[in-house]
Amino acid sequence: MSTTTVPEPVGVAPHPGLSIGPIDVASPVVLAPMAGITNTAFRRLCREYGAGLYVSEMITSRALVERTPESMRLIQHHESETPRSIQLYGVEPNTVAEAVTMLVAEDRADHIDLNFGCPVPKVTRKGGGAALPWKLGLFREIVERAVKAAGDIPLTVKMRKGIDSDHLTYLEAGRAAEGAGVSSIALHARTASEFYSGHADWSAIATLKDTITSVPVLGNGDIWSAGDALRMVDETGCDGVVVGRGCLGRPWLFGDLAAAFRGESSKAEPTLGEVAQAFKRHAELLVEFFQGEEDRACRDIRKHVAWYFKGYPVGGDLRADLAMVESLAQLDDLLGTLDGDQAYPGEAAEGPRGRAGSPKRPSLPDRWLESRELDDAFRVELAAAELHHSGG
Repeated sequence: MSTTTVPEPVGVAPHPGLSIGPIDVASPVVLAPMAGITNTAFRRLCREYGAGLYVSEMITSRALVERTPESMRLIQHHESETPRSIQLYGVEPNTVAEAVTMLVAEDRADHIDLNFGCPVPKVTRKGGGAALPWKLGLFREIVERAVKAAGDIPLTVKMRKGIDSDHLTYLEAGRAAEGAGVSSIALHARTASEFYSGHADWSAIATLKDTITSVPVLGNGDIWSAGDALRMVDETGCDGVVVGRGCLGRPWLFGDLAAAFRGESSKAEPTLGEVAQAFKRHAELLVEFFQGEEDRACRDIRKHVAWYFKGYPVGGDLRADLAMVESLAQLDDLLGTLDGDQAYPGEAAEGPRGRAGSPKRPSLPDRWLESRELDDAFRVELAAAELHHSGG
């Protein structure tokens, strides 16, 4: 991978790393769970470039307890993946606790994260994700039950600021999670109503860090480069960063991050040929993930085309062909037409990627905002409404 020396960050010393319970992470970086993205293939690819904690796609507790084939496949880790990190979603305390118990009893995870940050309507309209901490008692019960079920396995939470600017939940939820015994708390500094639009409110991360004193606080939102990560830590005092959309089509970002937190001044600037090699490697790992189903792997890699080749001189026709690729042989042929010596295009290949969406009114259960308490009728509705599928 081609690298270049960048100006030495002023006053940046090597970072001591991150401890999440008994897990020591040399680089204080976490790969954010992303539906349809952070499967074993992408996690393995990112590990090949850098260091950190790499979290699975969101696994639904109900589906896991019911052992649906998709959920059982998604919780599998390659032997090279250590520590093994799984994120769970759920809205019903008994089911979440049962899912955690299963993962621990069957030795399927070294770290478990709970999702309280998803803004997707199909999740929030059932009271889950970023909507759930509004019912603080329910949030506390889920986290307490999960921590108890996890035993010696570190359990963490990831959340958003709240539902919208009038219904912020992150400070109360953060204190409740800390009191329940979690090993770290990650905050995506947007509300559910903001989705991924605008700019993340890093000041909220700083406020949470000032509030939570006994466990690490991680910041998430608008980390597009190693420089952004260093700036977030400097401005907020957070103990580490969670990287999501910034690594789409850029697995080498984890190498940049690892170098930056070591106090080194280097940055990956891949040629077009090196990008093509990474893209092909990703496709090959997907074939392995899908147990040899090459056609399925090729369908999956198609969504990554725009991210990998962002800013590079790749014509529209070739991009369209790559987005319709059906086999590894065809992929080889298409990539073989590229001028691999094309240099890194600089800023054109950097910056925001992925869909930001626009601010919108969150989808919530009927009468959800009328009270912070969860009555018995709501509890029955939540148990019946919990999602039965995993991966987003």
